Amino acid sequence: MPIRRPSPKLTVDGQPSVWLGANFWSRTGGPLMWRSYDAAVVRDELRVLAEHGLRQTRSFFYWPDFHPEPDRIDEALVVHYRDFLDAHTEHGMSSIPTFIVGHMSGENWDPAWRGGLQRDLYADVWLVSRQAWFVERAVRALHEHPAVAGWLISNEMPIYGRRRGEPQAPTSDVTSWATLMVQAVRAGGGTQPVSLGDGAWGIEVTGVDNGFSLRETAELVDFVGPHTYRMETDRVRQHLSSAFHCELAAVAGKPVVLEEFGLSTAFVSVPEQGHYYRQQLHNSLLAGATGWIAWNNTDYDNLAEQDPYRHHPFEMHFGITTNTGEPKAPLLELKQFADVLDDVDFAGLDRTDTEAALVVTSYLERGYPIATAADRSFAERTLRQGYVAAREASLPVALTREEDGIDEGAALYLLPCVRQLLAPTWQRLGGLAAAGATVYLSFCSGEENLHRAFWHAGFNEMFGVEHELSYGLVHPIVDETVELRFTQSFGSIAAGEVLRFAVGGNEHSRAYLPVVPKGATVVAVDAHDRPALLRHATGAGQTVLATYPLEYMAAVRAHVNPEDTHRIYDALAVEAGVRRELVVDDPRVFTDTMVHADGRRFGWIVSQHPEELTVRPRSASRLVPLGADEPVDELRVDPYGVRVVELRE
Repeated sequence: MPIRRPSPKLTVDGQPSVWLGANFWSRTGGPLMWRSYDAAVVRDELRVLAEHGLRQTRSFFYWPDFHPEPDRIDEALVVHYRDFLDAHTEHGMSSIPTFIVGHMSGENWDPAWRGGLQRDLYADVWLVSRQAWFVERAVRALHEHPAVAGWLISNEMPIYGRRRGEPQAPTSDVTSWATLMVQAVRAGGGTQPVSLGDGAWGIEVTGVDNGFSLRETAELVDFVGPHTYRMETDRVRQHLSSAFHCELAAVAGKPVVLEEFGLSTAFVSVPEQGHYYRQQLHNSLLAGATGWIAWNNTDYDNLAEQDPYRHHPFEMHFGITTNTGEPKAPLLELKQFADVLDDVDFAGLDRTDTEAALVVTSYLERGYPIATAADRSFAERTLRQGYVAAREASLPVALTREEDGIDEGAALYLLPCVRQLLAPTWQRLGGLAAAGATVYLSFCSGEENLHRAFWHAGFNEMFGVEHELSYGLVHPIVDETVELRFTQSFGSIAAGEVLRFAVGGNEHSRAYLPVVPKGATVVAVDAHDRPALLRHATGAGQTVLATYPLEYMAAVRAHVNPEDTHRIYDALAVEAGVRRELVVDDPRVFTDTMVHADGRRFGWIVSQHPEELTVRPRSASRLVPLGADEPVDELRVDPYGVRVVELRE
């Protein structure tokens, strides 16, 4: 059986619901909009969004204004909020109110009565009770309004709730706080979906422990909401940033809503604004996201004297419309995306199953003895680059997490520079290979001098080699480019071909693994005729070993993708017999497929080319572009463009 790739949707009254919208502060005041609430301007702002296919906003109770005293809510502002929701109903839209908004756009604000930072937002009993009281009263006031689509407890609480002088709050405190806040929503009568608004930046996704755990809070929430504003050194990694975040956030087993993403147009040219939005939307859809809320609805050119825009002026230009309501490139992309969602009836779509799995070490999310935070960062970066290489190879992958047990059913298991796994997991992977799978591992000694190389007692036997490492030493890579010359055909790679890889890393990681075959067959050698890629038959399957840290070297270099690891992944897919419905033989074109509940199948073709190109996809199905009736053999794709086709038998 292939491995399932999750893409659950929010349900309302038993029916799937797909959110597409924008985070919202009116141009009349930004976070201070409720003090100068202008009903006519708000309605005009919502009209523009609705005309471009948006259906939701994420809206905010600016906490210092709505909760001016410990036991009082400003009822006049609640009246404004109710009118704001009325305006949504008038435009056929809905909103997701957010309660504890003490952080926003580069600044933290406390209610005047908090009493200073010595009162802990998670653990001070009185302060927690005041938050819960506020949430319950706000929900009680608005929960029956038809425009309320859901609730969010906070906005980026890991930033606002950080203790003075401490790196993060304990997970036990954070989870207890979250439990009480969600209970307050239910106590106030709220039955709509609820989540935390934390950004899904916790340890299971980033490898960084900020106190928020998706596993710990999964039973409390109805969806998880990544916030993605990644700075990168490589365009392809950047275009897949939200997608990879969403893939990892699925660990909660809940629908994934890309709750915040976007860009300040102060940083980005007009064409690049559209490219970025297009790539984040479609790539995250293919990664399991089933809702999208852009940051944010408008620019704030008239608020230059007001904090936070005074000291963070780039925050004035995250809008998808200008300060006077004209659509910007991001809103035009959102409109086209909305049209695609309608054309394919996205509410009825699921990701197709796959026969390729990317293994996620539990060292990413657990603090094992002696293991370090650097180990977690290393695991995240190499996994991300492996994900990139798989996409470049038209190889859709499922993430299988060691913490949950390695999934059965894959024909191919990829371990990109995975140093650390538990002993039973190595045995499990060896058993899967013996049962018929292909298990691929690339060597990396790690970035630190503590216990370098693999943490794997049965390495030689599993891969049919004898390594020649010396204790405490690495074998440095002295070349600036690693060459792999194939001495025999391997999958889609012909004998005699040479692949090249730019070298990167520090004195610990810039190293190769010297081995002598002991049952394994050498498939490729390096420029010094040393074994570089070996395969070892075991039972009904095989293991494949790369003696160089291919994915790691790419992960630490700028402007590197596409690089030749995708060729190896493509060859591995051929070797393992992985079935792929839609393939483009160009690493700058990603492909993937989805299946509708009624049996229709759709394919996505996502270009990473800066110029227009024509592609000839390989598929056993006929390809019919959306809006067309006749199948085609080739497709024209705009620069960084996306084409969607129906796959017909």
